Amino acid sequence: MGTGVEDTSVEPLEYTRGEFHHVGDPSNSSRMNTILKKAIIIAVTCVILYGSYAILSERVVSLGLARSSQGITLGKGLQCETSSTKVPQYFQTSPELWAGPTATGRAPFLAQTNPVSFAPTATFAPNAPLETAEPIVGQGRNESIFHLMGQLSPYFPNPVGFGVAEYPLPPGAKISQLQMLSRHGSRYPTLGSNVYDFGAKVANNTQFEASGPLSFLKDWKFELGAEILVPRGRQELFESGILHYYQYGQLYNPNSKIIVRTTTQDRMLKSCEYFMAGFFGLEWTNNATIEVIIEQNGFNNSLAGYDNCKNSNSDKNAGGSTAAQEWVAVYLQEATKRFQELITDFEWTIVDTYAAQNMCPYETVAYGYSAFCDLFTYEEWIGFEYASDLYFAGSSAFQSPTGRAVGIGYVQEIVARLENHTLGYSGSQINTTLDSNPETFPLNQSLYLDFSHDTNIMSILAAFGFTQFDQFLPSTKYPGPHNLTVSHLEPFGARLDIEVIKTPQPLNAQRVYTEGKETTYVHFILNQRTLPLGLSFPECEDRWDGWCELDTFLDVQKKSPGLAQYDYACNGDYAAVRYGEVTNGAPLLP
Repeated sequence: MGTGVEDTSVEPLEYTRGEFHHVGDPSNSSRMNTILKKAIIIAVTCVILYGSYAILSERVVSLGLARSSQGITLGKGLQCETSSTKVPQYFQTSPELWAGPTATGRAPFLAQTNPVSFAPTATFAPNAPLETAEPIVGQGRNESIFHLMGQLSPYFPNPVGFGVAEYPLPPGAKISQLQMLSRHGSRYPTLGSNVYDFGAKVANNTQFEASGPLSFLKDWKFELGAEILVPRGRQELFESGILHYYQYGQLYNPNSKIIVRTTTQDRMLKSCEYFMAGFFGLEWTNNATIEVIIEQNGFNNSLAGYDNCKNSNSDKNAGGSTAAQEWVAVYLQEATKRFQELITDFEWTIVDTYAAQNMCPYETVAYGYSAFCDLFTYEEWIGFEYASDLYFAGSSAFQSPTGRAVGIGYVQEIVARLENHTLGYSGSQINTTLDSNPETFPLNQSLYLDFSHDTNIMSILAAFGFTQFDQFLPSTKYPGPHNLTVSHLEPFGARLDIEVIKTPQPLNAQRVYTEGKETTYVHFILNQRTLPLGLSFPECEDRWDGWCELDTFLDVQKKSPGLAQYDYACNGDYAAVRYGEVTNGAPLLP
């Protein structure tokens, strides 16, 4: 039909002698010319398309490399992060800035090295993942020595509580906000720890002979890394993220992206990332942005408040170290004598004994098991815990002249969020550049997640004014059970959860609704046990549940900056005093 459209149907072709021919058509020259023209057009078109795709591909790759530092998502859950001036420094997570020491140690091989007896007469307890079933002399209550290692204890919930029972929410009550402060997970020792000196001493004394429980020292080598998370630490924060999701998952708005805060140290950033992976899953970058605050001397940072508090790092704040050393000289006397009898050509001192005891928790979290653990009796492990208690009391809590000052910046940030305002000036060590900007100090989140260090969290408890931990602890004898027990407060992976709870009517101290309008309360939970606010703040009442009305709590906290005496405590020229003379977490007034 005369449609004006060329007939492009093609009959079957065969290829002979370099030419295409229509099969069964002896007269094909005119059609062959048409076919060849079309073949040339198709070939040229293919070349052009191929070149275009090659250019486009090169530009996409170049664009990805140039902009990867901005955290551009290339496909769901895939994110590239490299250094670029286009990324604000406080949101840059890779490469890390001010990461601190990141030396790793030898890999564990517990299946090969575990010496624990699995005889049929022994009770077999599978490692999970650490080996904690080694019998300890003097331990008769089936308690783990790993709950007696102070700040070096792998995470466990507080087993005894803080003096108040736990209750579910009453009918009609709703949690409207959570502010969580977490410690990092289990790590290698920090540089300067006594275990490094002990390792070097053993390595440099090649002629010594050891017998009995110390015989393993002949083949032992110090091979721990420094400061970064060990596998157990990664596990602790991942599991904490999972636990917090089960507890508070509905507080997260799935249509939002929250800001979470940590510091630049490698173990701090990694702890935050593992927590996020536990809470949100491996695609957590779709849900949260990490704000990384510089942790370095001279920089303001509420999550590491000691870095810009000069006196906290001086002899003015040496009371905790002095008290701990005095106690070590008491409780490790017998152990030191015991070891001196087992080793020759080696000047074994009480300093070595304490370092060997510290080696137990460090090697256990690094390798899964340590031969140093069963060198000590259960009573000596109680003494080890108490040495940590003394150190924290005198260096970071109420027996420290800078105890409150180091933590007051974070207290101000908590109060600011509760009162829904930013902080342009604080009179403390907060980073006002970040805290005055709602992009870096948001006020519209129902879920706030921060990550810090053990001594900093202890100072935050002091800055809030939790006086239930202000008991004086003597440095020459063990006083028995006491509130400031560091393994209950600051184990690896410790977490402080601050809940804001709204009830439809006032809830009295006996947890019975009374006549009135909607009331807002605050509830503090440390390592999964309630901190009773009324015990430290009489204005909050002696409640069964440990809560406090929010307005009352905020009124109490108005006094906290004055009690901390930040500028004088951190920068003042005052004389150092003996351990025990400071009782309220602030320096004595002249």
